Order: sequence, then structure tokens, then C-alpha cells
Amino acid sequence: MSTRHPIVAITGSSGAGTTTVMKSFAHIFRREGLRAQIVEGDAFHRFDRQEMRERVRRADAGEGPRISHFGPESNLLAELATTFADYGASGSGQVRRYIHDAAEARELGGEPGRFTPWQPMAPSDLLFYEGLHGGYVGADGVDVARHVDLLVGVVPIINLEWIQKLHRDQTLRGYSQEAVVETILRRMPDYVNHICPQFSRTHVNFQRVPTVDTSNPFIAKDIPSADESMVVIRFAKPQGIDFPYLLSMLHGALMTRPNTLVVPGGKMGLAMQLIFTPLILRLMDQKRRALA
Repeated sequence: MSTRHPIVAITGSSGAGTTTVMKSFAHIFRREGLRAQIVEGDAFHRFDRQEMRERVRRADAGEGPRISHFGPESNLLAELATTFADYGASGSGQVRRYIHDAAEARELGGEPGRFTPWQPMAPSDLLFYEGLHGGYVGADGVDVARHVDLLVGVVPIINLEWIQKLHRDQTLRGYSQEAVVETILRRMPDYVNHICPQFSRTHVNFQRVPTVDTSNPFIAKDIPSADESMVVIRFAKPQGIDFPYLLSMLHGALMTRPNTLVVPGGKMGLAMQLIFTPLILRLMDQKRRALA
């Protein structure tokens, strides 16, 4: 952790909705006039798209251990921890982008499925990470989580997460349902061993729970809407959280435990604004005091 150069990280698995959360934070940064250095988790994949597909093919053919983007074998997690440590110490470091599609290829230069060159970070007020491993701690001694000042988990219940991934990968990326299901099954050991444990290290978790039947996610025709959901918000340390204020501002909200708030799905964005704005401003105040 770093008082002078704070780090905020959003962690959640593929299809969990971390990009939506990222947009909420972008509103806070813009409104408060803060410059955020964005770091994408995909930039720390070890292999580009073509090489990853080849390694998966070889693993499926029995030529090596099973591999997925959730596991440490296919990610530069030591380098991610070093990037966080460097930023915390000096407010600087190296960053690159993963080129997802043709639109990003036109914007960034390069080919889809490849990485841009590493570049020095621009001056910023804080670092903002969104990806799979913001709270990673490994048996290999790599500890990403210890560098993060505000760690947020985004965790839909598993059936909803699968529905979101199925619809995204089939609709936007053109994969067949069979291919998406195979990816889900391939990732499951890494999900259990490397993704789930991170949510015990987060400062705040957001878990979306649908209020419609999602018993069989593989036949769902659409993604449950925000109005068809509730969001469970769990605070690791509820001290300092103004729950009476949040309950008064979020119509339909209730508390189910001393550290747990439940809000209607349509209020998730507002809840994030109300919860994280004072936390971000507190980090900025601590930064100013330290620099002074």
C-alpha cells in the first residue's frame, strides 16, 4: 500500500461485469478532477491470442497441463506485483495494452490479439486496475493484493456469471455455445484456486443476485436486467461506513448483517457513487498530507 501513490483495483472473473464497475469509477474520477492511470489485467497475460490458443490446443490433446487465463501459468503476476510496487513507491512504471478487436487495433496500432509495446506511465493521481488478479496471492510468493489501497470484488452468483459470459462470447465474439462451455470447464480449477480466494481479501464486494429463474444458465435467452436483480454489498471493515445515510439514499435497500447491505439492482451505480466517492477522496486527502 502507498499513501503517496494510491492504487485502486477491481477484481472479478471474465464476464463478471467489472467493465461496468470501471465506468462508475470513471465518473467519480472525472467529477473530482482526478487523473487515473488505467492498468488493464489483460495487459499482463503471458501469451498473445494465437500462442494461447496453441497452448490450449496442446493441453487438450494431452501434451501438457490444462491452462487458462485464470491461472498463474498464463499471466505475468510477478510483473503485475512489481508494477504495483513501483507505482506505490514512485508514482511511475511501465504499462501496455492488449488489443482486443479491430476497433482497438485502429486506435492503438497493431493487430487484434497482440500487445502494444511497454510505455512509461503518464503522471497521475492514482492507479486504477481492472482485471482478474487485483487481489492475487500465490503459493509462489507473489503477492499482488498487499500493494492495493482499495480492493473491490465484482462477483455475480455463478449461474449469472455464466449467462453473462455465454451471451458476451456468443453475441460479441462469435463463439459457439459448445466452445464457451468448454472454456468454462477448462477454467474451473483455476477459478476455484486462484479467483475465488481473492474475494476474501477485498475491502468491498458487489455480488449481483438475479430475482428470476437462472437454474439452467445454458438455455437462458437473455441476461437478467438490473431491475430483475438485487446486489449484495459486503464490507470487510464496516467501521466508518455511514449505513443510515446509505439506507436513506438508496430506496429499497436493507441490511442483512452488520457489514452487509442489499440494494435493488438498478441502484448499483448510485450505491457505488455514494460508497466510493468518500473513500477515494479520503485516499486523495492522505496523499496530499503525505506529499505536504
